[in-house]
This record gives sequence, C-alpha cells and structure tokens, in this order.
Amino acid sequence: MVRVPGGTFLMGGADPDAHAGDGEGPIRPVRLDPFLIDATCVTNAQFATFVKETGYVTEAESIGWSYVFRPFAEAGIMDASVPGAPWWAGVEGANWRAPEGAGSSVGARQNHPVVHVSWHDARTYAGWAGKALPTEAQWEMAARGGLEQARYPWGDELAPKGRTRCNVFEGRFPLAPSRGTVPVKSFQPNGYGLYNAVGNVWEWTADWWGTSWPAAADNPRGPAEGTARVIRGGSYLCHDSYCTRYRVAARTANTPDSATGHTGFRCAALI
Repeated sequence: MVRVPGGTFLMGGADPDAHAGDGEGPIRPVRLDPFLIDATCVTNAQFATFVKETGYVTEAESIGWSYVFRPFAEAGIMDASVPGAPWWAGVEGANWRAPEGAGSSVGARQNHPVVHVSWHDARTYAGWAGKALPTEAQWEMAARGGLEQARYPWGDELAPKGRTRCNVFEGRFPLAPSRGTVPVKSFQPNGYGLYNAVGNVWEWTADWWGTSWPAAADNPRGPAEGTARVIRGGSYLCHDSYCTRYRVAARTANTPDSATGHTGFRCAALI
C-alpha cells in the first residue's frame, strides 16, 4: 500500500467531455484524513490466495455467467444483451477464473487485475485482507497523485510526448480488437505511487451513487443508501468516441451484484 497524506483537495470537475447526469461537478473542496491505498488493483494471484484460504465463491460463479466484451467471447453466448451497448454479451461460465468463458483461464494473467468481481465480492476480499474499499473521495484524491485539477493522474495530456500512459481502447470502437487487461504495473505510477489509476479496469468504491454535493465536505462517504455503487477510473473499453470516463473526475456506477470483464478493485485503510 502507499500513503496518501490527506488534507484538502478540489474534488470533481467541469470538463466539457463530462456526460450529463454523471454528477462530476461542481468542483468543491473536500478534506480527508491520511490513509493508505493499494498501489495496484487486486491481481488474479492475490484473489486466488483469498479463494484458496476461504473457499469463497463469487457471485458470477454462483449465477453461472457474466458479461464479456463480445469480440472476446467464443462460446456460451446467451441472450443477455445490455441496452445501448451491443458490444457486451452474457457468457455462460465467465467468471474471475475464466474471464472469457469456458476454455479461457488466468494462467498467464496472474499479475493482471482480477475481473468479474461484484461489489459484494470486492468488499468481502477487502474485509479478509483487513482493509476496506476506498470511499469515492479517497479514490479521487489518491488517483490525482497530488496534482490539482489535472485531467489525468499524470497531467492534462492523454499521451504526453506521444507516450501512452494508460490502457484504453485503441482503434475504431467497437470494430477494432482490444487487448483487454494488462498487468497492474504496466505504466508509470502517479505522484502517490498508484499504478493504472485510470484505464485497464473500472474500480469499485465504497460509496452509493449520488449526484448532489455539499459546498464542502469532511471525510465524505456518499449517500446513506442507494441502488448502485460508484465505480471510477474507466477501463480498456473506454474510447473517446463514446466514453471519456478515463479522466480522474469521471464517474459512473453499477449495481452491487453486477460483474463484468472490465471491473476490478483496489483496497484502502485508515492510518
């Protein structure tokens, strides 16, 4: 884990690329106590250790299927489409052990982020590890790496000097193939030592989804209740033609029992 010093930072954004209804703004001061956060997302190897020691069965395994990027799915495709997102397919047998369904494995992806984990799965792992999921405010402060209101964890340019700094979709979405996840330390860390804070996989946070904010906040924890949990950071499927949510201020949500091939998590802890 890495230490984030706490203090006050400007949370949220006013980017013209923000999606209406996402609640990125207004920009507001938020104060946090110092905390620790994982330098990387939880990997397949780490999750396998958890499963071996506890016998835990993920929700995708219990249900028997999960959502996979359609070009990656070779068999077991179900009639379980996502409205407005035909590039997703429900695939029988897809889970954290078999990310593309039957016949696939994570054997060569031990240092890739674990995927097909629901919010409930992530919270259970965090508790086993003696940690917690980060609040949305903790996640954003950590992802910013000490930079104030920068668009990305490293600055305002997506690819400074032509150098790729995150794993997002390259090509003509969704026709061109994506490379999927990459190892959790594939790019340079930000100023606090976080790797892949944007791109690669979405990351679950502790907070319920909401879009109303006080003018200022002290260690905020989001709404008291809701139907969806906040996810942050974007993923390998984000593309500027439809989804620019790989910006630090960007946010969206999913129901806590949902699992997909592009969502993972990292843990946090108070000092």
